[in-house]
Amino acid sequence: MLQLYYAGTSPYVRKVMVVAHHLGVADGIECLAAAASPVKRDRNIATFNPLTKVPAARTDDGLCLFDSRVICEYIDNVRGGGLFPDAGRARWIALTQQSLGDGLLDAAILVRYERTLRPPELRWAEWDAGQMSKITDCLNEIEAQAPSLGTARFTIGEITIACALGYLDFRYPEVAWRDGRPKAAAWYEVFSKLPAMQATMPPA
Repeated sequence: MLQLYYAGTSPYVRKVMVVAHHLGVADGIECLAAAASPVKRDRNIATFNPLTKVPAARTDDGLCLFDSRVICEYIDNVRGGGLFPDAGRARWIALTQQSLGDGLLDAAILVRYERTLRPPELRWAEWDAGQMSKITDCLNEIEAQAPSLGTARFTIGEITIACALGYLDFRYPEVAWRDGRPKAAAWYEVFSKLPAMQATMPPA
């Protein structure tokens, strides 16, 4: 079905794979090893995505797809999975929730780059603090929305939010995002046990 440039620690790749597992097509995806980095670009990825970022995919008929939002919608469209509502209020809610989760991830990954790739003498404390404040605000919004988030029936919105929270557990345990957010924590406790989530856990 797809060739996919893949990194097991990428939350965006995880998002794609959660969709694939949930819709029963994970076995049809050929995962290609990738070493994506904003500093040392993996030119192999550029054959699918000129930005050399993962996930990047190519279909059987040679169509190249990037980023996670596009690849997830492609898989859902091919499988008729219903993770992307067709129209109306439900669609806009799902897409906005996806943006909420992706925005949290964008900020978290920028902080990780700042702390691990940038030379210590060039690091910018205010930048770090500004991104972390975005994460806090996203978490507070997730807490506010948690009563409406699904576990039995859900969309790309819930998948993206769950992958974002899982990434915080993986890379930022010190954030302790559950503290003061009991509704989000209770929702994630159930959602994270879904088979597609369990099958895509980042490496220890």
